[in-house]
Amino acid sequence: MLPDMPSARAMLDELLLARIEERHIRFLAREGALPDDMPGCNFMLKTDLVHGAQVGTLIGGIVGLVAGIILVLMPPEGLSMRTATILLMALGGALFGAWASGMNGCAIPNKRLEQFTDRVQQGQVLMIVDVPVRRVREVEAMIADRHPDFNFGGEEPPMVAFP
Repeated sequence: MLPDMPSARAMLDELLLARIEERHIRFLAREGALPDDMPGCNFMLKTDLVHGAQVGTLIGGIVGLVAGIILVLMPPEGLSMRTATILLMALGGALFGAWASGMNGCAIPNKRLEQFTDRVQQGQVLMIVDVPVRRVREVEAMIADRHPDFNFGGEEPPMVAFP
């Protein structure tokens, strides 16, 4: 958390000088407080879209798998189901679950950013920097030099594209 917008602008400049690309830096401030030339949080960071889609994929895949097994074991009269039905039902369930749960997740604020909401509304600016693990300590030291009272929110574990 940075105390104000000038501090955020100064940190952006320092991070750019440290050869961290702008696409790896995000700021979250009060509505309308962030200037257009500073990178803000995108829709996927502000909402629970990713988490919702992950949960939906898992649940939909399991439900589709069970439905496929039931269809193969007890097919409708006059039809013969092949084992590929199980795979197709699991895939269809996973896709539908990801879509449906992702749509619900779009309406929910990001749970990981909830702890910062009060301070953002008071005028502070949340800075999110996505760097490789080997550079985390370097970036933390650079920030601590400029803002000794800076409190780090922590590190997120590396996230895979598909759970």
